[in-house]
Amino acid sequence: MAPRIDDEESGGRTVSKGAGATPAPAARATGPIGSGTDSAVPQTQPSVPDTTTATPEPETSLPDTETATPEPETSAPGAEAVASDAVPEAVAAETGSVPGADRRVAAVRRLASAGRRRHAAQLVCSAALLAVALTGGAIAVGAARDGGPAVAAASSAVDPGVLGGGNLDAAIASLQTHLRSQPRDSGSWATLGLAYVEQARTKGDPARYPQADKALRRSLALAPGNDQALAGQAALAAARHDFKDTLTYADQALKQNPYSERALSSRVDALVEFGRYTEASRAVDTADTRKPGVPVFTRYAYVHELRGDVPTARRVLEQALSVATSPGDVAYVSAQLGQLAWNQGDYKSALGSYARALAADENYLPALEGRARAQAATGGRDEAIKGLETVVSRYPLPGPLVELGELYEARGAAGDRARARDQYALVDAWIGLARANGVNADLDTALAAADHGDKASALRAARAEWARRHTVHTADALAWALHVNGHDQEALSYARGATATGYRNAAFLYHRGMIELATGHTKDGRASLTAALKLNPGFSPLGAAAARKALEAAR
Repeated sequence: MAPRIDDEESGGRTVSKGAGATPAPAARATGPIGSGTDSAVPQTQPSVPDTTTATPEPETSLPDTETATPEPETSAPGAEAVASDAVPEAVAAETGSVPGADRRVAAVRRLASAGRRRHAAQLVCSAALLAVALTGGAIAVGAARDGGPAVAAASSAVDPGVLGGGNLDAAIASLQTHLRSQPRDSGSWATLGLAYVEQARTKGDPARYPQADKALRRSLALAPGNDQALAGQAALAAARHDFKDTLTYADQALKQNPYSERALSSRVDALVEFGRYTEASRAVDTADTRKPGVPVFTRYAYVHELRGDVPTARRVLEQALSVATSPGDVAYVSAQLGQLAWNQGDYKSALGSYARALAADENYLPALEGRARAQAATGGRDEAIKGLETVVSRYPLPGPLVELGELYEARGAAGDRARARDQYALVDAWIGLARANGVNADLDTALAAADHGDKASALRAARAEWARRHTVHTADALAWALHVNGHDQEALSYARGATATGYRNAAFLYHRGMIELATGHTKDGRASLTAALKLNPGFSPLGAAAARKALEAAR
């Protein structure tokens, strides 16, 4: 069973990395988060840690922005290579002036419509979406123009000016039109770059990232060191899982503008993704002091959740929901509350939160996917399959593809095994697309391939990701990849380290329990598996059944 896979790690959540200003000021979340030291994951080849014992963080850490930040570059690397007076070709393609672009869009939509009626066409649609994206086709432009469904309204955490009336595609088209007449408007280039990052995230289309990079570099070439573009570069680096650059650009932006909400949020994200949880706690408290609002509140909640403080995480998310004003923000925060409830096995509350998110935005992907997961966990497997088929026909991302494949396997009807294989093959295609557009996809590879692909590839990817960053998620991925490759003794310390911060994740407990049984720690293994099923009995279509079977065999 592979844990949930998403475009960002973030505990199985889709988190908007390019945070921006919210419409209205909000009260702070609370005072400083927590106290004492973190229980961090193992930093080297570790001995078996006690789950209640804190493991110190690395001695080298990034200083607070107030005390030391890198000197800002005058422009992004390579910015001078961007022409100063011509609109990039990507803009022409985005506005539909490339011959055949509208025909490709229409063809994909026809396949999507057919796919919602029957599975075979649905698979073709998903493959077509990936193929068009791989060839640089404009699959997302002008949804309303040719009668397609309205694009999911993104969170206003990106930028209120980008979203305008709530249609991100329309806002991008408007920016492109403006830049044709005002090509030296550095602020609009930065806003366009941020919009491309958000479009890539919400649509699962990494082909947008190179376009975002072009726009942001152009902004920096026109106005060297401007904080809006530097914060956009931080958001882009985070979306590509390049967290070293995320920190660098965020700190450069904060030196120019200490109150940049995007930069403050991206800095928290990067510290979390490096597993530097104590620093992340300090950084999110700084962000809460300087710029309280929806983007900061959601990160504040997640830092608490990682430390096992679910009540505080829930309270802060509810506070974020109370100050959310746009449909995008309501959908975003409600889906976060739904995921938090689902992680604790509270399916009724999860379904309620997802319903609220979808009432605000009926196309919001995390809510559609989360609702299907909760439906599957409460016995509505066929309903969940139908919902996920709709999701992947629109957005063929690794998370819902793996979940749908496992639901097919669990159902076991005629043809379901082949249907499951089709979903896993599409995961490989998405990973290839992501890598082709500058995204580090090693964590996605490790999680998916360990259970549904090349196990040796899973281990190589997990080791590579662990070499870059030490988080609870990379520890869990490495532990499971080691286990499926028969290296259980080595896996044990990583599995225990993944649960050492107090983070309540049933998949982590399941992985730990299976590894403990494999290494002869029968009592511990039974305790971990029991805890996983008690916490979230429907955490996985296949993993929950495997946990119950292992418990029975270990009696």
